[in-house]
Amino acid sequence: MKLDSNEIQQIIPHRYPFLLVDQILECIPGKKAVGKKCITANEMHFMGHFPQNHIMPGVLILEALAQTGAVALLTEEENKGKLALFGGIKKARFRKQVVPGDVLELHCEIIMRRGPVGIGKAIAYVEGKVAVEGELTFAITEKS
Repeated sequence: MKLDSNEIQQIIPHRYPFLLVDQILECIPGKKAVGKKCITANEMHFMGHFPQNHIMPGVLILEALAQTGAVALLTEEENKGKLALFGGIKKARFRKQVVPGDVLELHCEIIMRRGPVGIGKAIAYVEGKVAVEGELTFAITEKS
């Protein structure tokens, strides 16, 4: 299943400037998703990080990975209309700077689930090289 940004917004609540996934290239509901984020100098975080040397903050790359994982989880039939919340980050490693002109390929595979809580193995690539990786803990909840 492929999704554009309008379809992604029907699944997760994020909006500009915090929707950090442009497209879902592949999705197996409840199992994994692969997303894409095209990095441009026009993004708000580059106003302060850093004005003379644009580098995408690592925490925003982790958030983009989490949003990709949330799409995988929330496309599963029993989770449609729910919310996926961050529960934690383990083993995060930042291996490559991400700058305007880069295209992030965002992979999140759900590797463990117990009820509404689980873990996703997340890796962000730029040109086939690992930029960021980590394990993301999530909790699925009803929208309030």
